[in-house]
Amino acid sequence: MIAPIDFNDRMLSLGLARVSEAAAHAAAALIGRGDAAAANRAAVEAMREQLNMLDIDGTVVIGEGGRDEAPMLYLGEKVGNGKGPAVDIALDALQGARLTARDMPNAMTVIAMAPAGTLLQAPDTGMEKLAIGPGYAPDLIGLEMSPEERVLTLAEARGVRVRDITCCVLDRPQNAGLIGALRETGAAVRLMADGDLAGVIDCAEPALTGIDVYMGSGRAPETVLAAAALKCMGGQVWARFVPDAGLAEPGRIYRRDDLASSDVIFAATGVTSGSILRGVRRAPHFIETETILMRSKTGSLRRMIYRNPVRPA
Repeated sequence: MIAPIDFNDRMLSLGLARVSEAAAHAAAALIGRGDAAAANRAAVEAMREQLNMLDIDGTVVIGEGGRDEAPMLYLGEKVGNGKGPAVDIALDALQGARLTARDMPNAMTVIAMAPAGTLLQAPDTGMEKLAIGPGYAPDLIGLEMSPEERVLTLAEARGVRVRDITCCVLDRPQNAGLIGALRETGAAVRLMADGDLAGVIDCAEPALTGIDVYMGSGRAPETVLAAAALKCMGGQVWARFVPDAGLAEPGRIYRRDDLASSDVIFAATGVTSGSILRGVRRAPHFIETETILMRSKTGSLRRMIYRNPVRPA
């Protein structure tokens, strides 16, 4: 891990929250409208507009796809006004576009910022991941363990029965075997319908969410965002790419600080209500959002309610 770099994170953190909030406002107009692509596009456009107001020399390292795949917020895109520190930007302008379109829980806008060169630029491929919250010994569990061994080890560390452990898994065909193995142990399994970032963050606050551990395969870019969040909240992440084809270090296991190697700030705003955040609330004269804003340097976590007046057309 490289030494932490001062990138003016305290001053930039509220600006990052505004970026996340703007994307949530834009996506909220399309909740339940059945058009996931339109919801994602609205969030991307709003996020990009706000990012370009910040005093940063930013580069998107986790974004909406490559230059030829995404019209904006593509990998390598420059954002900000160029007058501030050089930073990496990792984002999911709308984590859960399909959830938004269907008015289902846990859709949110997500963004992280760190000094340039310190967030892993993960290819958009699969990644097996494992995450737990704070308070455990380093490397208490790992990807080398079977699912059964992980659950037993966690139960022993917590001084509880296996049946008192709840595991979060993304509900996808590639995780069917894992889900079956976990249920065989007697542990509970909570399935995520879409977007596994919420599940990873859930395990950092088990008293609030009831989630003890996250396991399973999902998208690699979301793993970098999850590592940024857990760097702020405490907790551990282990991940490896699947498949290994074309990678320089096949089989390598990445830990949290390999994915986010310096200090980071992280913001997420609820679009639809879920386990972490309340969704956008509309009233006749205002629109209200809830945002979590975190800084790894201080370990601080703020929950902010932002009420914006709606002016008559």
